[in-house]
Amino acid sequence: MQVSLETTGNIDRKMTVTLPAVQIDQEVEKRLKAMVGRVRIDGFRPGKVPFPVVKKRYADGVRYEVVEKLLGSSFQEAASQEKLRVAGLPEIDLKSMMEEGKDLEYVASFQVYPEITIAGVDTLAISRQVAEVTDADLDKMIETIRTQNRDWQEVARAAQVGDMVNVDFDGTLNGEAFEGGAAQDYSVELGVGRMLKDFEDGLVGMSAGEEKTIDVAFPDTYHAENLKGQTAQFKLSLQRVREAVLPEVNEDFIQKFGVEGSSVESFRAEVKKNMQRELDNKLKTNLKQQVMDGLAALHNVDIPKSLVQDEIRYVRDEFSQNAGTSADNIPDELFAPQAERRVKLGLLVGEIIRQHGLQRDPARVEAMLDTVAATYEEPQALKDYYRSNRQAMQTIEAAVMEEMIVEWTLTQATVTEETCDFDSVMNPSKQAEA
Repeated sequence: MQVSLETTGNIDRKMTVTLPAVQIDQEVEKRLKAMVGRVRIDGFRPGKVPFPVVKKRYADGVRYEVVEKLLGSSFQEAASQEKLRVAGLPEIDLKSMMEEGKDLEYVASFQVYPEITIAGVDTLAISRQVAEVTDADLDKMIETIRTQNRDWQEVARAAQVGDMVNVDFDGTLNGEAFEGGAAQDYSVELGVGRMLKDFEDGLVGMSAGEEKTIDVAFPDTYHAENLKGQTAQFKLSLQRVREAVLPEVNEDFIQKFGVEGSSVESFRAEVKKNMQRELDNKLKTNLKQQVMDGLAALHNVDIPKSLVQDEIRYVRDEFSQNAGTSADNIPDELFAPQAERRVKLGLLVGEIIRQHGLQRDPARVEAMLDTVAATYEEPQALKDYYRSNRQAMQTIEAAVMEEMIVEWTLTQATVTEETCDFDSVMNPSKQAEA
């Protein structure tokens, strides 16, 4: 086998491989002879078909199979010989015909893993958020839990923000009814913004039995083309008004949540423990995000296309699972930025692990598995599942290695602490809007 390697880009390579005719012909001959005793051809007894007849009939198909196998094995051998770390499958271009007695030449075009030098980590500035769950945070959370478990009680007064109303409505645009513009006994919770602002504002102040007609402006970004930027008229007929009634935090209420003990103190302790766990996870996630963003910004990496394409498939599958619908009709370009980032970070993390000899710590893997399992009703069952499923266990091991990468980076970078409150950590988008 003759091999000639050409560098066509930072990570692009072309390799010309020539396989001697004798290597191919001998393998074809060997396979054809093995067929003599088992092929069936009309006019010949089983096992008595002459070799020349077998060769004439089956040589082309056998040669194709032999060449197909040799293309794969010879490429792997040549790549190993040239000490190449090939990323993905090569594109093969045959330069000669598959004929008996002739050498086979092909050109393989492919990409290799990039050479990465981890540097400049000491220039990173990382802000480590520090926060705790205060009594005020706990009180607010318990109010949220009460609100989530509220009942609705009918009242004989005008509707106000925070109420639930039931309304019949008929909408028209330029005097004509339109699709989705009418409903009977429709429930609207005032103030949550699920309906257009003009519609909700029109309901505020109405009492059961009252009727009126209002104008409702549809935004230019509305999903229905015929309503974008239009103003429609809605005839409203209010059926009833209900106000929220929050449950008392008593024994009956606490028992709904499966808390050991039924005292207010035990309930508050359980809620605070869950809040602290969520806060700790969020702080850890935010810190990891900063580290990974910093590492990505520091390093320019040539990313093999095949790895990105593979990652796009994973991102697409994740999107489908989360959205509950197929993403097959969504173009690859929309998933490409996320896929490229994942591949880049994967290459960087792998190189840090290799260069600094970071090893998986079994004790940390077990600790993280315990943490994950703690949020489930049957922790032991979940841990048994992970231990029996290698692919699932690899996700835990990968998370541990990411933690170790973060810790290593923090030893190199300049780290400052930023004191935050619970809400700013858990709901940064709301804080930004405020």
